[in-house]
Amino acid sequence: MLLIRHGESAPASEHRPAETVDGQSDPDLDPVGEEQARRVAGRLGGASIDAIYVTSLRRTAQTAAPLAAALGLSPVVEPDLREVYLGEWEGFTFRKNVAERHPTSVEMFTQQRWDVIPGAEPMAQFRERVRSGITRIAKAHPDQTVAVVVHGGVIGMAMALACGATNFAFVGADNASISEVVVDADRWLVRRFNDTAHLTD
Repeated sequence: MLLIRHGESAPASEHRPAETVDGQSDPDLDPVGEEQARRVAGRLGGASIDAIYVTSLRRTAQTAAPLAAALGLSPVVEPDLREVYLGEWEGFTFRKNVAERHPTSVEMFTQQRWDVIPGAEPMAQFRERVRSGITRIAKAHPDQTVAVVVHGGVIGMAMALACGATNFAFVGADNASISEVVVDADRWLVRRFNDTAHLTD
């Protein structure tokens, strides 16, 4: 399973927030993100990939589009792999508060829990839905290679689940990076994390 983080999102601001889907921020890709998506397709367009999955948030579908066109595949939506819900900090507020080292953001990183944020998704719930989404895709594609375009928080949780790491050990995958997990029933094996070779000239 190739876990691809979506390309860079269009910037939001306090006065121009992104649209939302079910309360979650749902921006389009930035032009930089569109170029990153083309580079992902250039890297993987010749690979033997049997299926492509995306989430219900548009930046994953937009990132997957060039690769899907190159491979002649239609992406399938796996809603359980959407990004962690950040409650009162959805969208621009999260980036602003982290950049300003808001006390709650410091506590979030100290405890390695998204749900320190008011109204955020409970950590156990996020963990279990990522596990369920990955497991469901793996069961549908035994002995196949699948590309799954997802979000940074999801990749971090999937890597942590695979190797028993702390919650935030793998937080921070770069936009359009490729990580890889082999799923063999209940055994998940990490093959690579945050591969960005295709993004450099």
